[in-house]
Amino acid sequence: MLFLIIFLPFLGFLGGCLFGRFIGKGVIPFTILNIFLPCVFSIFLLFNNFNDNSILVTYLNLWFSCDTLIVSWELLGDNLTFFMTFVVTFISLLVHIYSSEYMGSDPHLTRFLSYLSLFTFFMLILITGANFIQMFVGWEGVGLSSYLLINFWFTRLQANKAAIKAMLFNRVADMLMLLGLFAVFICFE
Repeated sequence: MLFLIIFLPFLGFLGGCLFGRFIGKGVIPFTILNIFLPCVFSIFLLFNNFNDNSILVTYLNLWFSCDTLIVSWELLGDNLTFFMTFVVTFISLLVHIYSSEYMGSDPHLTRFLSYLSLFTFFMLILITGANFIQMFVGWEGVGLSSYLLINFWFTRLQANKAAIKAMLFNRVADMLMLLGLFAVFICFE
């Protein structure tokens, strides 16, 4: 179920990007459904594991192996993770609903909802990462999605400037996070 919580927003992103031109406003219920279902699933997991305090680790695949560093794609679920997935999916659901009404007349609404779904997907990757490398991938994806959302109206000069500023600040934060990851690796190798 944790797998569905994470990858349904990605399905909403793909559906909006690939079929948005063809189905038009039909993307709105599709992307909202792909956020609503993970919200319901996260509530179910949160209440199901509330008293149990069990930790759910879902192994997906080996990513890479280099000497003592073995990194695999795993999804980690505990009470804090389930609570955070509920918070992220619930707020994302509210933002999707609000955006679909507020930007209802915008001709590129499908692209915007796709970017919101991509942001939700990477936020969930960030939350459920079982290792620091996977968390960093989620962090980078959130930065990319933020850039795409800020620069949504790319024909406006102020949107371009704001997106570039956000990307520069993200690069500084990425460098500091990488230094922290390297320090953790060196200290606990």
